[in-house]
Amino acid sequence: MQNTQQITIREARPEDGKAMMALVRELALYEKSPESVTVSDEHFMESGFGANPVWWALVASVVNEEGEEQVIGFALYYIRYSTWKGQRLYLEDIIVTEAWRGRKVGAQLMDRLIDTAKAKGFSGMMWQVLDWNEPAIRFYRKYKTHFDNEWINVSMEL
Repeated sequence: MQNTQQITIREARPEDGKAMMALVRELALYEKSPESVTVSDEHFMESGFGANPVWWALVASVVNEEGEEQVIGFALYYIRYSTWKGQRLYLEDIIVTEAWRGRKVGAQLMDRLIDTAKAKGFSGMMWQVLDWNEPAIRFYRKYKTHFDNEWINVSMEL
């Protein structure tokens, strides 16, 4: 049935939050780091759907056999500012549940995300990919992407 279901790409809504967090946890398992997800569901929801959102998202959904909408993937982004390039879309995560991978769901999310960035007048898009994640690297290479090996990621936990 999954091959014939219509996939819908739309802006995320608060009622999608629980399914989105389940996908975040699924991604963390895939990346062999489930203990690294420390954000609470409440903080996640407030950060995206509260009074002052700091992220936005597109979701991919299908109608399941029970007639209910089911979130099968999402792309979460925020605005990054470059003093050289101006506003850029920063793709934090693009996640498709394992059962739906290989069915062009990620491509539909990515294409819609590109359209969103263009419509908002952003100068480009940026994101990171783990160097061992060959499926993701192959996926991103299908787009006109530039892989930068010059910059080093830096972070600090507070």
